[in-house]
Amino acid sequence: MRIVGIILVLAGVVALATGGFSYTQDKTVAKLGPLELNSKETRTVNFPLWGGVGAIVAGVALVVLGGRKR
Repeated sequence: MRIVGIILVLAGVVALATGGFSYTQDKTVAKLGPLELNSKETRTVNFPLWGGVGAIVAGVALVVLGGRKR
């Protein structure tokens, strides 16, 4: 449980620090025989603020509750 909690905390911190990521996608616009027209399209994926905070809160809860001995 503690390891999962630590991973969640780290993922939440990374999500808050980066805010998202971008990637480039190649698309074929037209294909005329041996000729191809390609375009590159950049897309951005944003991480919601509540998702990063929620991951940190859940991770801390798992670390705290996972550390208790029964």
